[in-house]
Amino acid sequence: MPRPTGRVLTLLELLQSGGTRTATELAGRLGVDERTVRRYVDHLLDLDVPVESVRGRYGGYRLSPGYRLPPLMLSDDEALAVLLGLVAGRRTGLTAAELAAGETASAKIRRVLPAHVARRLDTLLEALAFTDRPGAFDTPDTGVLLTLADAVRHRRPVSVRYEDRDGRRSERVLHAYGIVAHAGRWYVTGRDAGIGEDRTLRLDRMAGARTLPGSFEAPQGPDPAQRLLSSLATAPYRHEVTLRIHGTAEQIRARLPAGVATLEEAEPLVGQEAAAGERWMRAELRAERLDWLPAVLASLDRPFVVERPAELRALVTAFADRLRSCAQET
Repeated sequence: MPRPTGRVLTLLELLQSGGTRTATELAGRLGVDERTVRRYVDHLLDLDVPVESVRGRYGGYRLSPGYRLPPLMLSDDEALAVLLGLVAGRRTGLTAAELAAGETASAKIRRVLPAHVARRLDTLLEALAFTDRPGAFDTPDTGVLLTLADAVRHRRPVSVRYEDRDGRRSERVLHAYGIVAHAGRWYVTGRDAGIGEDRTLRLDRMAGARTLPGSFEAPQGPDPAQRLLSSLATAPYRHEVTLRIHGTAEQIRARLPAGVATLEEAEPLVGQEAAAGERWMRAELRAERLDWLPAVLASLDRPFVVERPAELRALVTAFADRLRSCAQET
């Protein structure tokens, strides 16, 4: 027969699954009477687990938010899912917590894992590989992230202290449309009320955020993720590139994704007709350097024309000459 302590832990696990559980239901699951259920609830309250009683016809017991996280009862698969999430978050930079917080959270869970579950996890981590290289990502401040999320949900203006890429610091009032995680970084899209224009800001460059009185209406149109990709593709860089490419949008996007280039239909070149489903597309992008573009254009394996800049035409010609020279070597 299970010991009372075991039943108390089982009661905690049942309550953690969510919702309100009646005393009759809990008594049936635990194999005890309702009076004993009430005693077990008192045990949890003595341990500072925030259990509250719900009165009425559909009353019973449920967990309520407390001043601290209560003990979590995780199944083997749930524990593995949490730990793998922490590992993946650290590798991709998509974690809102400091590195130390992720490490200590992992250590706490691993310390209490049953031996057979720990072995399963170690086996998986030994077999698991990532295509990206681990790097040092700038994680956003947790308070800033949560404040912005609340402002997005309730459509409230928020004041943020921001440092741009040139090191200039300013205080901005932002009407935040949404938060987007992209390529290991966190961004917020919204309207800068001071200049009346939409902006995309990096969360790791924000030193603070506070909600302001009032409200705003979010505009119709692209969702926050699409706004971010469009913003990245049109950000000011050293070179402005315009290409005409013969092919479908899907073929072009395979090498020039939305975060790199914008696409629109273009008129076909004189004397050339597009095959079914294919057309001439105009791709526009901005880049600090051009040396990576010839190889990308070659990998498209589609006819293309460099409209600007002339410097890129020279790089493409030089790249083609190198390929021809390598192909002719014996």
